[in-house]
Amino acid sequence: MTKSMNQEVRRILVVDDEVAICQVIQDYLALRQYDVATAGNYDEALRHLETREFDVILSDIRMPGKSGTDLLRHVRRHHPQIAVILFTGYADIGLAVHSMQEGAYDFILKPIHLEQVYLSIHNALEKRALKAEVRKYQKGLEDLVERRTKELREALRQLEASSLDTITRLSRAAEMRDDETGNHVLRIRAYTAALCRELKLPRDEIDHIYVASSMHDIGKIGIPDSILLKPGRLDSQEFEIMKGHALIGAKILQDADSRMLQIAEIIARTHHEKWDGSGYPFGLSGDRIPIYGRVVALADVFDALTNKRCYKPAFDLETSTDIIRKSSGSHFDPEVVDAFLRIREEFASIQKEFQEESPSEHGF
Repeated sequence: MTKSMNQEVRRILVVDDEVAICQVIQDYLALRQYDVATAGNYDEALRHLETREFDVILSDIRMPGKSGTDLLRHVRRHHPQIAVILFTGYADIGLAVHSMQEGAYDFILKPIHLEQVYLSIHNALEKRALKAEVRKYQKGLEDLVERRTKELREALRQLEASSLDTITRLSRAAEMRDDETGNHVLRIRAYTAALCRELKLPRDEIDHIYVASSMHDIGKIGIPDSILLKPGRLDSQEFEIMKGHALIGAKILQDADSRMLQIAEIIARTHHEKWDGSGYPFGLSGDRIPIYGRVVALADVFDALTNKRCYKPAFDLETSTDIIRKSSGSHFDPEVVDAFLRIREEFASIQKEFQEESPSEHGF
């Protein structure tokens, strides 16, 4: 464990080809309670670095073979925790500036004044300690941010899961007025997400649509039971009332701040529009129908086709697929139909996973 600077004996490496200078500095620093080793050149300094740890290196710049600047570069690359102080007998300001840019802590001119050496070492150690504290603080801050981010993500995940569960339960409750299982909501959600993935919609949009599609028929809570639960087909007047569920659902969901609920409002309002403009409530056509409504429209019809209703039997996958294919360009967006045809086996798996046992939904 690292002790404080005052309690720990600091290790200094002095590198100079002049033995007398090394000896004088070593003797002086030993009196100051430093543990000092000496080296006569670059290679000898590296051998010391391989076997011992040092806090500070004092090195002459101009030596036979590789220079003190070369040693500085090696230390910055392989021993960045060591503070390096360079000294030279040449009063070259450019060299001093360059050395500092390379990472030297200080630059001392010969002849060396021992008190200056001591102060330079002392300042270098303090500066190094300060950098270590800053790094420690930054690391602690980064760890704290990472931990808080993970906690926030988990809280958001739990909130999203709770929201999805709540929306699913409320949507199924609305559907169960005319669907004994409420599984229609689960199938529509899965069909819609599958189509959106195949259409390469953005991931965040798919996540929103997955939840929002659960509420496509939320407006049915405003339709009288006498119409919603009527056995057999509705007459024209009753059908006009039934069509009102699209606007009722949109009104329930309107003016929301949540992007997901905004998409849910669009889906509730437009999933009965048709590509050729013959749908309701506004008779929109083509690209004027938002993609969310176009995707849910196909998912909703596929679900109605493949499940038994009071006025029709359940159609098999081939029959249902043929009906949707023939409706491309009239009821459905051709691009959405093409996406469906590519993944219809996935639709079949979803239909099987959330199979109804005793449905009674009109499927409008």
